[in-house]
Amino acid sequence: MSTPQPAHAWRLWLAEFIGTALLVGVGLSAVIIDNSPSGPVAPALSPGQRLALTGFLFGATGGLIAISPVGKVSGAHINPIVTLAFVLRRRMPAWLAAGYLVAQLAGAIAGAAPLLAWGRMGAQVHLGATIPGPSYGTVAAFFGEAATSATLIVVLFTFLGSRRLRAWTPLVFAPLYALMVYLEAPVSGTSTNPARSLGPAVIADAWQGWWIYWAGPVAGALIGIALTRLHPLRQLEVDVAKVYHFEHDEQGLLRWRGEGKGLLGWPDSPDRPTPLSEQASGGRSRPP
Repeated sequence: MSTPQPAHAWRLWLAEFIGTALLVGVGLSAVIIDNSPSGPVAPALSPGQRLALTGFLFGATGGLIAISPVGKVSGAHINPIVTLAFVLRRRMPAWLAAGYLVAQLAGAIAGAAPLLAWGRMGAQVHLGATIPGPSYGTVAAFFGEAATSATLIVVLFTFLGSRRLRAWTPLVFAPLYALMVYLEAPVSGTSTNPARSLGPAVIADAWQGWWIYWAGPVAGALIGIALTRLHPLRQLEVDVAKVYHFEHDEQGLLRWRGEGKGLLGWPDSPDRPTPLSEQASGGRSRPP
């Protein structure tokens, strides 16, 4: 295992910024092409077919980012609730996760800005912004986001925790999102990602029901992590806060196990004086 290098955390944050920008820019381009009334896909496919295709392409974009050089560096969370889930599973410290969150939100806004180039097609669907379905309302949209986000976390951690399945993790996103978008998009738009919703909301000024796309995914992440603690999923162990490239942790920051007594898990200084409580216990409370 590499020695933790907090001073190099900016490399992970930069990669996460780029990865989230790509997810929003490329993934929402698929949303625009597939769903704009003046686009090439709407006349050719039924609404359900377009939803499934859109989900598949969006999930495939996330999977490709995971296996890319960008994903190799940061772990390709590209979603605040994935980062939150790794924190709750004690696989990354809170100070590092805070930097991921800022990078994800900034990357989403940066990735949404080029969507303006789609012109009328993009404007017709608010650049791919997520808005509660008119036939359902905000309460149903909240529960839809919570349910799909919980599903994402359970599926993701099931794959990551299984030695037989973990190498296939990037491949699960395309069919997973194809199914979820097909079933749930009419309710909330199937965001499952606060950053993905923030980007187009800022650029297209589409804020209807914005709080749902924070509260729903966060609630779903909490539910999902709780479910992974139940039998038989509790037997699955996630080793590293990454979606792929599991052996690569050049900065030594993504295999955290709760080490460090500093603020929010910041690694201790090698010459830090040993607290009296640790001296009394023979230093057993602090890993060597």
